[in-house]
This record gives sequence, structure tokens and C-alpha cells, in this order.
Amino acid sequence: MKAARFYGPHDIRIDDIPEPATRPGTVKVEVEWCGICGTDLHEYLDGPIFAPPADAPHPITGETVPITLGHEFAGVVAEVGAGVDDVRVGERVVVEPYIICGRCDACTQGRYNVCQTLGFVGLSGYGGGFSQYVVAERKWIHKLGELGTDVGALVEPLAVAYHAVRLSKAQPSHSALVFGAGPIGLVTTAALRAAGVEQIIVVEPADVRKAKAPIAGADHVIDPTEGNVVEQVLEATGGRGADVSFECAGIDAVLKSAIQSTRAGGTCVNVAIWGHEAAVAMNDLVFREVNVLGSLAYADDHPATIAMIADGKVDPYQFITGRIDLDDIVKKGFDELVNNKEENVKILVKP
Repeated sequence: MKAARFYGPHDIRIDDIPEPATRPGTVKVEVEWCGICGTDLHEYLDGPIFAPPADAPHPITGETVPITLGHEFAGVVAEVGAGVDDVRVGERVVVEPYIICGRCDACTQGRYNVCQTLGFVGLSGYGGGFSQYVVAERKWIHKLGELGTDVGALVEPLAVAYHAVRLSKAQPSHSALVFGAGPIGLVTTAALRAAGVEQIIVVEPADVRKAKAPIAGADHVIDPTEGNVVEQVLEATGGRGADVSFECAGIDAVLKSAIQSTRAGGTCVNVAIWGHEAAVAMNDLVFREVNVLGSLAYADDHPATIAMIADGKVDPYQFITGRIDLDDIVKKGFDELVNNKEENVKILVKP
């Protein structure tokens, strides 16, 4: 079968690799759609980062680059392994793409998303969604019901947002502030709207992305180039600041503004994955007792995310800005997202 494999920076190749075999307790999924994630872009530009390099195999998979990429994928069940009797061939499903030990303290707490040896299908081994077939353990298979598999490919990024909003404990009466209207910022905005949050403010300088924020659910969009962000947030919130804020950019100045824009006793959730050591002015936290909370991916959030989409609380189609074939993944996928990132949210690949 064909698969898009990551070898190193700017080196993704379409290889012909063996089809994976179904094992007891597993499900073989024929992938119909897989989204290109920002993490995939980081690998393409500067990797290996999450992908295990040649001299450091992943501790669970034992694999190194080249790795088949793709972790935002959905498809139909092609085959079930021995012992799997609650999934049928032909059902539409999404795969929660985790590779975990199941034994460390985080896993035993149910926080398997921060497993000590955490890996992801499509980044750490065990295949990936940019291929025709993926075999996964039954516990990671989630049924889509009547939802299409193109929508299914959006479940993973929306689950990231759902998890962050859940951790923030945002309430309908709250005001929420999202920094960045890139893919994660937009899905976070949509998840806040789905949760019924009363006031949602998005901070974004790029015109194209500013236009997408109200569609995702923003009530008010602030351009940080047009004045002091903190002052604008205070004005929009009656002088209080936001009850909850979300840092989705991974930039020191943005984090500082997010903390300073959060009301006394409020919560600032960091959703971004940082490429450098963050600088934090601790007194900004201490003097107003602001909580800063890290949010990584998702844990037990896929069923609720699927229900959120099925109930019509989020329109996933607003995030799909392109559909391409596997053979075009570099030019029309990765390069397009790198060179025109402001115009794109999610490009789906059909393996």
C-alpha cells in the first residue's frame, strides 16, 4: 500500500509499504480522510521532533524515522481481530491515536494523555493516517454513527479544543479569551461556543484569520496591532478581564498578554506546544492569583466530541479548506500550509 513517510526536514516520500496485519484485539481501518496537523508541519520543517530519530527509537514502538505520518484520521472498518465482537466491518470510525504504557502514574490516574512514554500513531510508529490501512487496538476505536469520515478527521483537533475547554471549567456565564485564530484557536473558539459560553473574544492580527473567528463563534475580535490588547480586553469585559483565557500561539508576548488579560482568580490555559523555553513574569500570576493550566491533547474526550458534532453544536465543515490526494501531499498539502498558512485551516488528504 502507499504511505506518506517522513524521513527528515522537507523530506516526505510516497513509499510502497506492506499492509499491516490485524492481530487479536485490534481493528483494521481503511483510512478515507486524514488531516494535516500543525505537529506534522513542525516535523516537516524542523524534525524529527516528536518522531523518533534514528539513534533514539521510541520506547514502546521501537521504531525510528522513516515514519508514516498522520494522526487526524477516520475511515471504515475493514477487518476485526479475534476477540473483537462489538465493531462491524463497514462501520465508520475514528481512531484515537495514542501509544501509551498503561502502567505509569499518569496512566493509572486516567491521564494517559501525559503518559511518561507517550507516543502517537502517525508520529511515533504503528503506521499513520497517510496510508490506506491502519491497525489499532479496539479501545482506541470510536464509532462515528451517521457522521461522515471527512467530519471524522476533524474529531481529533476538536477533541484537543474540547479537552482544553473542559479543563478550564468555563461556564455559560463566563467571558472567554482566545489568543490566535489559527487551527487550534479556531477549534477552541468553536468548542467554547458549543459549551454555551456567553462572551468569546479572539485576538488575532491577520485579516484572513480575523474573518474566520466570528464564523467559529467569536463575539468580538481584537487586532493586537491596533492598540494595547489588555486595555481592549478590559474594555470589552467591563474592566474585569476574561474569566478564562487560552494561549494558542506559543509566543512569550502572547502568553504575557493572556495572563494579564485574565481576571483575578481566573484561569489561563496554555494549549500551544512551545518551540522554546517560555518566559513568564511570575508576579503577573501572584498579584492577581491567576491560575495557569497546561492542556495536552485529550483523554476520554472523543465520545463527547463526536456527540458535540452530531448534535449540531459545531459545524466542522467550516474548518476544511482543502481536499487532496495522497500523491499531492507535499505540494498541495505541506507546502500549501507553510506558504499560505493564514488562508488555510485544515487540509484533508485521501489516501
